[in-house]
Amino acid sequence: MPIRKRTPLLRAGALKRAGDTAKRLTGKFNIARKRVQLRRSLRVAGARKFRHDQLRKAVYQGDADGKKGILERTFALAFRGLVYSQIWEDPDIDLEALQLGPDHHLITIASGGCNVMSYLIAEPKAVTAVDLNRGHVALNKLKLAAAQHLPDWETFYRFFGQADSRANPDIYDKYLKPVLDKESRDYWERRDPLGRRRIRFFARNVYRFGLLGTFIGAGHKLARMLGGDPRKMLEASTLAEQREIYEREVAPLFEKRIVKWLIDQPMSLYGLGIPPAQYKALAASGGGNIKQVLLERLERLACDFDIEDNYFAHQAFGRRYGAGKDAAGPPYLKQENFAKVRAGAARVDVNLVNLIDFLKTKPAASLDRFVLLDAQDWMNDATLTDLWTEITRVSRPGARVIFRTAAEVSVLPGRIPHAILSRWSYDEALCKAFTKRDRSSIYGGFHLYVLNGA
Repeated sequence: MPIRKRTPLLRAGALKRAGDTAKRLTGKFNIARKRVQLRRSLRVAGARKFRHDQLRKAVYQGDADGKKGILERTFALAFRGLVYSQIWEDPDIDLEALQLGPDHHLITIASGGCNVMSYLIAEPKAVTAVDLNRGHVALNKLKLAAAQHLPDWETFYRFFGQADSRANPDIYDKYLKPVLDKESRDYWERRDPLGRRRIRFFARNVYRFGLLGTFIGAGHKLARMLGGDPRKMLEASTLAEQREIYEREVAPLFEKRIVKWLIDQPMSLYGLGIPPAQYKALAASGGGNIKQVLLERLERLACDFDIEDNYFAHQAFGRRYGAGKDAAGPPYLKQENFAKVRAGAARVDVNLVNLIDFLKTKPAASLDRFVLLDAQDWMNDATLTDLWTEITRVSRPGARVIFRTAAEVSVLPGRIPHAILSRWSYDEALCKAFTKRDRSSIYGGFHLYVLNGA
């Protein structure tokens, strides 16, 4: 019986044409995918360039080619990452000076977000937080999401008070990751070269990270190498013991040659978030002797306040908050304040934007309270004038503005037009009293201005 030859389902020519078509489609798909990736990269690069341009605008004051310009550019580079995992302004003083109430809309520079959260205890109508640092914005949004979505205060405190539990990344995955905006989620999900997510900071004591946390850690290591141990400050049980330990373990370090040399280098204080302009103001406040200024302020932190009640001292000398739920810590972490913090978190709006640019978008007489931190130490006269022109325009009668300075005196007299400054009242004696009671102790002056016409 003859064998019947089978006819192939697809002839060779058809197979070749199908293969060619598949190659063309694959090529087109790859081109389209690369275009999407390129557009995405351009958007990310554009957003990053915009943020960096805004930061340079805030920091740069000198000639780009001069020594001052080089220092400013180096600081701007250091400031791109997370700087403050904890803010270093005393919220108790802020709240007393602001007289914040339920009818007020407050705008503040965000920084580490501790005070943004603590202001909610006063139950304001709205809080707007702005910052040029992407890490600060992501940290603020993480705290706000946690206040609203974590199951209870204990979980909230473990995450931000202890901030070192191995359970925290899992808590993030379960409760916070699903509710965060994409940019904040991308920030905390970003991996280092070893594949570890950034959110792991909260399993390893987040307060040891960021520019300031790293700086404090380096300071501790140097102190121990030189024969001192700042951690022993936390062993004191009285003010007298605090001073004794300070004079034995901390003050002598400032007489070491290497410490003197480091203090005289402006770049060495970038870890404190001090840009060149603020370094200059800090030195000027001590007649050019910056070592003496730093020593006096560290002494105030170590000796003038009961260390058991001063969480700034715990962070400086112990690199964490005190142990236990009743230990020293910022107001937003206190159990008795959690209900107000949770209820108010939805009224906070966080923006990655320049403060002046944001104020220009607001209508006249629409804001009540302003917190400028120490940002004005960075500014030249033209920027200060632009800022206060906008603050005055958007302020309601009786509006209050608070800020801090490296030097003892306010930065405003003689630097912004009298026509603007004369519309605001300033009580020098009251401001000095606030400065003396500020537990963070690192600033030369606390300042309060009240708009006339209330």
